[in-house]
Amino acid sequence: MPGNDQSGPLTAPDAATIEGYARAALAALPEPFAQHLGDVVLLIEEFADEETLAALGIEDPFELSGLYHGRPLGAKSSLDSGTLPDRIHLYRRAILDEWIDTGVALDALVTHVLVHEVGHHFGLSDDDMHALEDSVKD
Repeated sequence: MPGNDQSGPLTAPDAATIEGYARAALAALPEPFAQHLGDVVLLIEEFADEETLAALGIEDPFELSGLYHGRPLGAKSSLDSGTLPDRIHLYRRAILDEWIDTGVALDALVTHVLVHEVGHHFGLSDDDMHALEDSVKD
């Protein structure tokens, strides 16, 4: 039937798809960034939990697409033993909502969110994060 083409995927991309895009973006990061990310845990979740949203003062879980939990690399010390590993959380539903709203390619959007969170791990400025993101695209 004309106008009723359903030949594309009929379900939203799953967590494994988002993780695949994120891992590809991590693999594309230039040195010295890549060598300092081996211990960072990547988590793909549907939404941020209520505690995280409350701590950030966010009411709508669709407003948070990613989050870095940890101390920036430059603030770490040898005395930091016994702490949880640094973590990058990507929130699938918020990313998908932004993907639909913006029309940006999903892999590019996941890369954007991931690089932003990686930037927090390194204590980068927004300008530095944009430069890092551009290096991943090249």
